[in-house]
Order: sequence, then C-alpha cells, then structure tokens
Amino acid sequence: MRSLFLAATLLTATTLSAQSPSSIASDPPVDQKRPAALVEIAVPSHGVQLLGALYLAAGAGPHPTVILYHGFPGYEQNLDLAQALRRAGYNVLAVHYRGSWGVKGDFSFTHVIEDADAQVDWITSPEIAAKYRVDTTRIILIGHSMGGFAAISATAHNPKVRAAVLISAASLGHRFAELKPEDKDKAVGLYVSKVDPADLLPLAGTTPAALGAEIFDHRAEWDFITLAPAIGKRPILLITADDGTGPNSEALLQVLKQDGSTESEHIPIKTDHPFSDHRIALETDIIHWLDRQAF
Repeated sequence: MRSLFLAATLLTATTLSAQSPSSIASDPPVDQKRPAALVEIAVPSHGVQLLGALYLAAGAGPHPTVILYHGFPGYEQNLDLAQALRRAGYNVLAVHYRGSWGVKGDFSFTHVIEDADAQVDWITSPEIAAKYRVDTTRIILIGHSMGGFAAISATAHNPKVRAAVLISAASLGHRFAELKPEDKDKAVGLYVSKVDPADLLPLAGTTPAALGAEIFDHRAEWDFITLAPAIGKRPILLITADDGTGPNSEALLQVLKQDGSTESEHIPIKTDHPFSDHRIALETDIIHWLDRQAF
C-alpha cells in the first residue's frame, strides 16, 4: 500500500509539474551581477506621479516587460501574478492611477485611460528602457476588470504594445451602448445603486454619479468592439470568470479573429471575479500563453 501511495503521489507531482511553469513555485537561479529587485517607482502622468513598483527580473536582459493594471478600485492588485512573471523573466510595472490609493489628483475613468497610456510611454522611453533593462519590442499589457479595459485601450492607442491579457475585463461603455441621451438619468441612477461604498474609500475627487455619467457620455467609444479595429493582428488573451464578463470577451474574440488575430484566445475559468480559488490556474494560463507567443 505504501509503495502504491508513493507512486500515486509521484505521478500527481509529475503531472502538476508538467502542467505548471516552474516560475509558479520555484525561484530562479540567483544572478549575482544583475539580481532580481523591487524598485519603488513614480511614473509621470499629466502632472501627477503614479506611485507603485517595478518588479525587476534578474539577468542582464533586456527583458520582456509587463504593465499590470489593477481594477476598480484596486483591492485586488494581482501582485502574486507580478511575482510569478518576474520569476519567469519578465519585468512587471504596477502603479496606482491618479486619485487612487493616495496618488494625487482626481480619480476618473478618463484619467485611468490616460494613465495607462502614460505608463506605456514611460516604460518604452529610451532612458527608462536602458536603466531598467526593458526590451521595448516586447511590451505586454495585463489588466483585471477595469484594468482590463485600460489594457485593451492602451493596446489600441499604442502600436508598440506587442500583446495584451484581459482578466475578466470590463467593456466599460457596453452596458449603456444602446441607450439614448434621454436615458442618462435612469442609467446613472442604476449605476449608482450598484456601487459598493467601500469602493469609493481609496478614491479622491469623484462620486458614483460622476463615474456613471462619465461612462454614459463615453458609452460608444468605451466599448471593446469600438477598440477592436485598432488591435489588428496582435494577440489578445481573454480570461473570464463566472462574473458576467464572458459574453463581451467572446464577442471581442470573434472580431479579433475576423481581423486576422489568429493567436487570440478566450479561456473561461469557473471562479469568482478576483479568481480567489484559481490563482495558480490564472498564473499558469497566462505564462503558458505568453510562452507560446515566443516572448
């Protein structure tokens, strides 16, 4: 019985090892000359410094580099994913938007979109790329929820972005896409009724009504399908949970496929919006997909 138990245990471990990248559970060899590091970062955006961290991969590089955009308001920042990506050889930039988590300025969805673009501009600037060993030909954007919209928006705006991963991404304007101008008050009232008061605590200079009105006013342009043509053939990985984000992501995938993005893919996972009980699965799917893109 003992030998059978050991054999089964070994088989399970081998199977899991084959499924999960080594970076999920194993530290890479230490590079004495260029060790992994965490750099405290302030990224300039429209007169404000976006505060956060750059997870710097070990080795001389230059390294493929991920910009990680958190959701609304950012209680889940997916920093376990940042660590796994760094172990896999990626730099990872993760900062807060204007008006959130102590960063100066007012929070708005417009500012989130602008801040997402500013991060791409900053990380690909010659001085910063040289300083932090960034391969500017291998920039990947990863965003969760609202951050997923920031990621697809910044990909559409910046041809230098190579690929993007959208995790339960919010197609911000889609909920109001078919509404007429006279529907605004009703739509904003519905949005306000669904905002958790705790979501406003880390945010400055905004209200639920202001955020709902902003979405309504930009309902056509802040839609996945509107952004899709600017993506072209660049690969997009869409990962969704049991949270209602699947249909919009699947619709985006179909448009991307029609436009020639043959490497784009949709992976549904049965879990909650923050992927609370599928963190390893989330990291594994992302790293395997990135590996297939030859990053």
